[in-house]
Amino acid sequence: MKIGILSDTHKKVGRAKKAINMLLENGAEFLIHAGDICKEEILEYLEEVSVPYVAVLGNNDRKLVPLIEKYNLFKEPHYFSVNDIRIKLMHHPWFLSPDADLIIFGHTHKFSLECRLSGELYLNPGEVCARNKPISEAVILDINDESFEITHCQRRIKENKWQYNKKICKRVLEHV
Repeated sequence: MKIGILSDTHKKVGRAKKAINMLLENGAEFLIHAGDICKEEILEYLEEVSVPYVAVLGNNDRKLVPLIEKYNLFKEPHYFSVNDIRIKLMHHPWFLSPDADLIIFGHTHKFSLECRLSGELYLNPGEVCARNKPISEAVILDINDESFEITHCQRRIKENKWQYNKKICKRVLEHV
């Protein structure tokens, strides 16, 4: 299963739409937004696309709190599962305990990836808004039985072409 992951879109609706479209064009079957959405238009766009999504509130999303029940939007940390993969989603990297298979966070505006020997994957998709550098980022996570295949996607904001950098993390499968 392919999951598209993005974070820190802030008020950049156009950049958010470009990132979401790229994730969908690359086969994302589920979308995850790790907070600092900032604009209801981005949530509206997530509602319009053809795949399910989940999002959490970030520190700049106070105006979106009243919209929690309208969208698939949660306070952090939010726990859920996709295809038997336990996921913990948050904006702040404050809840980094290994109590899920996949721990996703944002806030730092920096892509980071850590594959633990015990099998957990810690992932920050970077920033869509391109605030800290002139690059918009997102991640395609392809989950199969033996590995997490992570593709870090980057686009210079004045260009339309995305660059892709792939990494693979072996999964530790539980034995009964």
